[in-house]
Amino acid sequence: MSEKLKIKLSIANRVYPLTIEAHQEEGLRRAAKNIEVMIKQFEQSYSVRDKQDVLAMCALQFASQVEQKSIDKANVNEHVEEKLNALNELLHSHLAS
Repeated sequence: MSEKLKIKLSIANRVYPLTIEAHQEEGLRRAAKNIEVMIKQFEQSYSVRDKQDVLAMCALQFASQVEQKSIDKANVNEHVEEKLNALNELLHSHLAS
């Protein structure tokens, strides 16, 4: 059974106590750090002071990155499948000769 950890993460000047699996700690801490960096960037670039607006912009940014990676992966998979089909046809044609 995995060890449970109690940690506290600070995001947008609020502390969030969490009980997590030990293997999740690094990912959560990195995510919180990335959110803090993005908050500072949005506040500086767009002069946004309302934390809710900044957090919504961060959520949109992260969600769009996830969606784009999903789209990119689907495109790569489609390209690989086309190449494999072409290779398969080439092999079949050589073996049939």
